Amino acid sequence: MSLSIIAYGGGVQSTALLVLAAVKRIRIDAAVFANVGDDSENPATLRYVRGIAVPWATSQGVPVHVVDRVQRDGTVETLWQRLTRPDSRSLPIPVRMSNGAPGTRNCTTDFKIKVIGRWLRAHGASARDPATVSIGISVDEIERANTRRAEPHERIIYPLLDLRMRRVDCARLLLDVGLPVPPKSSCFFCPFHRLSAWEAMRIEQPELFDRACHLEDILNERRQRLGKDPVYLTRFSRPLRTVVDPGVQFLPLDDDTGSCDSGWCMT
Repeated sequence: MSLSIIAYGGGVQSTALLVLAAVKRIRIDAAVFANVGDDSENPATLRYVRGIAVPWATSQGVPVHVVDRVQRDGTVETLWQRLTRPDSRSLPIPVRMSNGAPGTRNCTTDFKIKVIGRWLRAHGASARDPATVSIGISVDEIERANTRRAEPHERIIYPLLDLRMRRVDCARLLLDVGLPVPPKSSCFFCPFHRLSAWEAMRIEQPELFDRACHLEDILNERRQRLGKDPVYLTRFSRPLRTVVDPGVQFLPLDDDTGSCDSGWCMT
């Protein structure tokens, strides 16, 4: 039988997939969590994955593998390292350009899809015998489902859609088995954050918020040296620290999607 895994993201929906596997409602051989870096992932997500999800799933007979992006020389590369490397010209995260348009997004491909793909191929997946990869997209986010993104060595499926489960159903499932509901998973500096998420970070995790502001500064200092226009982590064409400012009032309108459209992140 072909290999079957969960692309585990550490959030509510993919943790619900772990539970569904544990209670035998879906068949999987393992779950694989691609860690974009301890300096890049939301620290709360890493605490949940390592301290709660992995021990629980292991106790239920569902192995969870945490894998990193490993370069050809054997060293681990994190997304933060790629972004902040002094000689880097790369902008792999979907920053907002000065005209408001989103930039390119290679972070999901390079640090999630390719990392898990390498693990799959190392465990026997191929174009002739593709692995089945379960993605945690729920019914209320059905627009994110897109099987055309599959690589030759994988076949993407969406068990939560088949089971007609919403995000709230996933949260209830976790509580039913005694698991706390995890925070929304993502890189802490992800430009897809809603304004409300940035505001909560400023209040609840000020050091993390300052690091995100510092990253924006680093990117723009580099772009200034290269003679390029500035980029931003929000759609407001202003530095993050001035957008999320306790002295500035915004209308309660937040029309960002709050998530990437692939399902490999934020699930």
